[in-house]
Amino acid sequence: MRPIIRLLLLLPFLPACRPDQVEHLSNTKELAVESANWEVKRIMPADLLRATRWAGDSLTRTAERELRRVLTQKLAEGGVTAALPYCRPETLPAPDSLAKVLQASLRRISGRPRNSANKAPISAAELNPADTTRRVARLSAEVFTYQRPLMLNDQLCLRCHGTIGQDVSAADYALIQKQYPQDQATGYQLGQAMGVWRVSLQRPGVAEFWTMKTRKVMKKRKPLF
Repeated sequence: MRPIIRLLLLLPFLPACRPDQVEHLSNTKELAVESANWEVKRIMPADLLRATRWAGDSLTRTAERELRRVLTQKLAEGGVTAALPYCRPETLPAPDSLAKVLQASLRRISGRPRNSANKAPISAAELNPADTTRRVARLSAEVFTYQRPLMLNDQLCLRCHGTIGQDVSAADYALIQKQYPQDQATGYQLGQAMGVWRVSLQRPGVAEFWTMKTRKVMKKRKPLF
């Protein structure tokens, strides 16, 4: 039997392909975005420095936000006595968890610290409150650093770091001195720099943060009705 005749005989048995049977993909844009996210991209040195700034901002802001939350709660519960043990933002759960993700270490440095372990000379330029004073650097192939001023931006902080006898009661300061005999961290005013945040980050953590920050995200579609 000739091939053409054989084909004609089989045609009635082949299912018709109607338009309503064709399945169209409804998430082609989402698939395209996900595909782009999985593309291997080269991270340039400038990208890593940019990511260092992003990561440093995220980590220090998380520490400050968590400190305000905890101190507000503790001061309301038991005043300075209850709050003093928690005035170590780098050790609080949220910033500590983020630091592990970023492979980073977070420190506070001051020329007038409460804890003498945090004492270090700082120039006037480093205490400039302007955001442009953020300093990022690559110390080696694997280590990046970030620094910005540590500002007293909350009235809450004056309870322990303001003027003695005015913002800080004599009883509260006696308690502070008992725990920190070499305390120098009083006499500050709202809006003044108390020191600097210093962050050291490992390259894998910085690269991962750059990848997360630059991932494409699909905007949610607005409902038609």
